[in-house]
Amino acid sequence: MANRQAIADYKEPLKPLTKRLLLASVIFFHVGGGYALTLIEPAPLVIGDTAPMEVSFLNAPPQTEPSPPQAEPPPPEPPPPELESMIEPPLPDLPPPVFPVVAPPPKPQPPKPPPPTPPKPRVTTAPPSDAPPTQPSAAPPATQAGPKTVDAAQVGWLVRPNPIYPMRARRAGSQGTALVKAWVDTTGRPSQVELQKSSGFPELDEQALSAVRASQLRHIPEPMWVIAPIAFNLQ
Repeated sequence: MANRQAIADYKEPLKPLTKRLLLASVIFFHVGGGYALTLIEPAPLVIGDTAPMEVSFLNAPPQTEPSPPQAEPPPPEPPPPELESMIEPPLPDLPPPVFPVVAPPPKPQPPKPPPPTPPKPRVTTAPPSDAPPTQPSAAPPATQAGPKTVDAAQVGWLVRPNPIYPMRARRAGSQGTALVKAWVDTTGRPSQVELQKSSGFPELDEQALSAVRASQLRHIPEPMWVIAPIAFNLQ
């Protein structure tokens, strides 16, 4: 209630005529100020003297097409090597191998048979007689035959002889058969070998002896001499 009473008692300080005058003066002031601004001329802008710009067109030089690059000449081919320089000279012939000649071992002396033992005399009792008793006669010594000699084919080989044909003898066309005599023990190993018959060429004989030394025959019941022929034939 107090607020309503205060609002009813409020009175405006200015009259309506005064308000109108103030509003008209404000509008006039603004319109006059804007008009005065339009009347003011701006200071002229002075631009210094500048030289006129001349533009000239120059004739461009005619364009020439670039010439294609010249191909470089190929390098000269090297001369072919001489055929004689490419062929290697043949190697000189090697000297023929020299095989040492070994003298055959001496013949083994056959073992001397032991002397035979005479038989013991037998003592017999005979009736007494007038004749004197006779002495028993000694038996003649038994004769023992020498070592047996057989052919190698009769015994058979466990390791056959494999002789090497010398190149020098092959080139010379040397061929023949050598007979080799070997003293063989019970195991079939030759302990001594000797040349019984030559082939006619010392190189072939030496190879025959070496081949028999490295061979082996079958087992035999007793030591004996074995004759082995070693043949060298050009096929």
